[in-house]
Amino acid sequence: MNASAPADETTGPRRPPEAPEPREPREPREAREPREPRWLTDEEQRIWRSYLHATTLLEDHLDRQLQRDAGMPHIYYGLLVGLAESPDGRLRMTELAMQAKITRSRLSHAVARLEKNGWVRREDCPSDKRGQFAVLTDEGYHVLRRTAPGHVTAVRQAVFERLTPEQQKSLGEIMQIVAEGLQPDEAGADLPWLR
Repeated sequence: MNASAPADETTGPRRPPEAPEPREPREPREAREPREPRWLTDEEQRIWRSYLHATTLLEDHLDRQLQRDAGMPHIYYGLLVGLAESPDGRLRMTELAMQAKITRSRLSHAVARLEKNGWVRREDCPSDKRGQFAVLTDEGYHVLRRTAPGHVTAVRQAVFERLTPEQQKSLGEIMQIVAEGLQPDEAGADLPWLR
């Protein structure tokens, strides 16, 4: 019997084929096929939409209050507060962007508007030719003092007066967990103030 003859049911197994050329190992089939996303449950969807609705409405509420009382959006108010709370009313622009959680270009635009209003000025950093400080002016400080009472009332009415002390504590803990998850410590993290 010819050793290379094909096998059939009566002659037994055929000769093993020659080994094929080695190939790259293949990924398991599951890894090659896109996985179905883990869709939100009905309850998770309800919670997520409630969060989106509340934060969108809250930001609009605070923007309208600050525009009405001081002619500035909420983000500008936050920048003035950040400067007022820093030593000598000054912060490096990069630190201010990190504190406000915004991109450097957005900060630069905002500071330009605040400068135009006379509420902030920029100063060059003596130790870094490319660095700049944002500095709160006396006029900016007075605007902040005049605006703060109305703003804190708006925040208190919209959030704190609607929640029990336990709910307030839970909200703070939850938001801290979410913020920490979105702000990794590793180098190269894609964070707004690094863009």
